Amino acid sequence: MNSSFNKLLTFKILIFVLMISVFCTNLLFIEEVDALSDSKQLVLDAWTLVNEGFYDPEKFDEIQWKRIRQKTLQKQIETSEEAYSAIEDMLRPLEDPFTRVLRPKDYELLKSSNFGSEINGVGLQLGEDEDSNKIKVVSTLGGSPAEEAGIKSGSLIEKVDGISSEELGLANTASKLRGESGTKVLVQISSESGELKEVDLERRSVDLRPVRTKRLRDDSHTIGYLRITQFSESVPKKVEEALQELKEKEVEGLILDLRNNSGGLVSSGIAVADSLLSESPVVETKDRNGIKDAIISQKEMSFDGPMVTLVNKGTASASEILAGSLQDNGRSILMGEQTYGKGLIQSLKSLGEDSGIAITVASYITPNGNNIQGQGMTPDKILDLPDASEYGSAEDKWVKNAELFLESVLEKEEVSNQTIESSNEEI
Repeated sequence: MNSSFNKLLTFKILIFVLMISVFCTNLLFIEEVDALSDSKQLVLDAWTLVNEGFYDPEKFDEIQWKRIRQKTLQKQIETSEEAYSAIEDMLRPLEDPFTRVLRPKDYELLKSSNFGSEINGVGLQLGEDEDSNKIKVVSTLGGSPAEEAGIKSGSLIEKVDGISSEELGLANTASKLRGESGTKVLVQISSESGELKEVDLERRSVDLRPVRTKRLRDDSHTIGYLRITQFSESVPKKVEEALQELKEKEVEGLILDLRNNSGGLVSSGIAVADSLLSESPVVETKDRNGIKDAIISQKEMSFDGPMVTLVNKGTASASEILAGSLQDNGRSILMGEQTYGKGLIQSLKSLGEDSGIAITVASYITPNGNNIQGQGMTPDKILDLPDASEYGSAEDKWVKNAELFLESVLEKEEVSNQTIESSNEEI
């Protein structure tokens, strides 16, 4: 009896001790979570922002997203740099190069390119090549060291200062190319034909000049030329001013040049479409809930004459939204090359210590339902011509082709108007 009672008592005591141990362990874990270091808090903040905003939540189940958070927070993360590296590792399974952490320098440079008028660097807009996972040149900025060195859209960045771009990844490759004016960076490039070359580029302040315009005249017609190099915050207002100036010069048609425009603020691209369309669908967006929101332009147009829009393989993102809306609504024909094919929208969020994170929050499709992501847009008229050394110059054959097309459209309109006038006279 006593033996059985003692065994039962011992068992109860053992259970009680185990319960206390588990309870204490949980308390320690709670205290540990509550007392996260600043560096680990940075990681947790990044995870939370992505968890709340990423456009494809089904991916979370596929990669065990919560498990990734747990494993990441178990690592030794004591500095900001260790936190940024941990976030990069955490984001990698999402397989979305556009969802990325931005260290303070990169975050500040990205904000300045969206809201400012100049940046320091070599003037390359980069993306990730889906086939090779290497870093690809989307476009070069006009007047930049990269353009002067002859680097073309579609080329691959093999190495930066001897380090492979595959090892660096998109964000770090872009970061290494930026820097103080006067410093140099050695870049190994492979062309689309496979030719390898090394280019020593000197960083400098690159004037973005996002909107450029001029008037083209011949014996019978006056045509406006409007080039947009990127979509920063100031662009919609600058475009309105440029269109007003061209109207005052009595231009009859418009050439919109979006070559090597790799995007920028989607809202700015939509605002420019609003200036060129009347009560027409601009774009549809699809967020994580699968909701498609159609954006419709206002009634008033800033210019209603015939248009040609020039695009090439460096035309991407917000510029594809604009070009797609103009093409699908029959407002402008597209001339040039197949565009880049970036149909994902990123939201820029702040993290601690002036760093940030870019998160893909939605995809977009054109008014006719075309999905641009990974496919790009096909021009109405393909131009198999070499790019000009200076866009919009007298030697620019792409602009000349667009000009000839517009002249033929204007001449047909004149003949049609004359026919109507003659019919009215007969009546």
